[in-house]
Amino acid sequence: MPHWPAPFAERPINATVTVPGSKSLTNRFLVLAALADGPSRLRAPLHSRDSALMIDALRQLGATITEVPGDGAYGPDLEVTPLSQEAPSSRTHIDCGLAGTVMRFVPPLAALRRGASVFDGDPHARKRPMGTIIEALQALGVGITADDGGTPAALPFTVEGTGEVRGGHLVIDASASSQFVSALLLVGARFTDGLHLEHVGKPVPSLDHINMTVAVLRGVGVSVDDSTPNHWVVAPGPIRAFDQRIEQDLSNAGPFLAAALASRGTVRIPNWPAETTQVGDLWRSILADMGAEVSLADGVLTVTGGPEIKGADFDETSELAPTVAALCALASGPSRLTGIAHLRGHETDRLAALVTEINRLGGDAEETSDGLVIRPAPLHAGVVYSYADHRMATAGAILGLAVPGVEVQDIATTAKTMPEFPQMWANMLAQGAETGHSGEGSSGGPQH
Repeated sequence: MPHWPAPFAERPINATVTVPGSKSLTNRFLVLAALADGPSRLRAPLHSRDSALMIDALRQLGATITEVPGDGAYGPDLEVTPLSQEAPSSRTHIDCGLAGTVMRFVPPLAALRRGASVFDGDPHARKRPMGTIIEALQALGVGITADDGGTPAALPFTVEGTGEVRGGHLVIDASASSQFVSALLLVGARFTDGLHLEHVGKPVPSLDHINMTVAVLRGVGVSVDDSTPNHWVVAPGPIRAFDQRIEQDLSNAGPFLAAALASRGTVRIPNWPAETTQVGDLWRSILADMGAEVSLADGVLTVTGGPEIKGADFDETSELAPTVAALCALASGPSRLTGIAHLRGHETDRLAALVTEINRLGGDAEETSDGLVIRPAPLHAGVVYSYADHRMATAGAILGLAVPGVEVQDIATTAKTMPEFPQMWANMLAQGAETGHSGEGSSGGPQH
């Protein structure tokens, strides 16, 4: 496919953008709906490749998921009838694609049905860390085998479900991904003895995502005690059926908000939650640290870029890091991102990919043991490769706003969480010029 010419911002952007639902929340609520004590409804869920893979996986396991008309701009609502414990034993195949939530959240769920569930995914999915969830299931007495009958270290593998998991005290090392913790917590209430999950090892990354999991569990009536660090105790019991509206994806709002800084313009995101467990709420502080004016009033988050993008130090930006790194490459001073070593095990090795692509455009970026250092350097035209990673593709789009002649290879990979991204990006630029701002009237847009 031809490369996507990233639009260059000829003038400061002035736009209002609404983004689709949260992938993290959509897929967590889908798992819970499949285990609930009755039918549930997800309102304004995300419709993307990752959510479609989750829906297909749960259908393969025996849940009924039906699209029904909704009131949102991004597609239908979902009605979910949970798995039946009386379903006969059967063999099924689960395509994980490149979705971490599917490859990690669904195997523990498959252990609760009767029959074999074969898991595999995209070629790079076979490289993503899976050992912790495999070892955890084996420690819980669940049969899990590789294609050759041995113990697997990664995809592909087969889970031999018996319809019951006893649970109890389980010790894991979740330092490679917080999803290992969330995967077990989401199903822990359906284990016969519940679950006391203990983490040992280096700190768990992305604790915000675990806090999100705990919050959604409590919201559907599950008792979770997380008062002791690195311990989570889930009481056995029912998961209450629910009718839940999904918040918009605040992480995916990031590239659009970053556009305000890259173009010295203004971007508004309506329906920003006053309280949320999403890591994307950090944009309010991150972008302010980089010199933007940031305000939240009447549910609208407004970000206006300053006269320059300031470099800064950021700790544990998690999935926001590619967007932050793109802005750092456009900044007037040096930046350091720390606490993100786990990004080496995401859709691609994001640290290596960011360094390669920033430097390909003339930037000055290098890896550290747990992050990146990015220094000011003039950027030039070139191709940004996406590595089949949606956040690498959107990082390229941000760079293209400020640097003429940037192209993005495989922009279609954004369909993982934002199927309409190219059109949304074009619509943002088409909304009109910023007025009454210090950046107005500059010829040719910002230069770096």
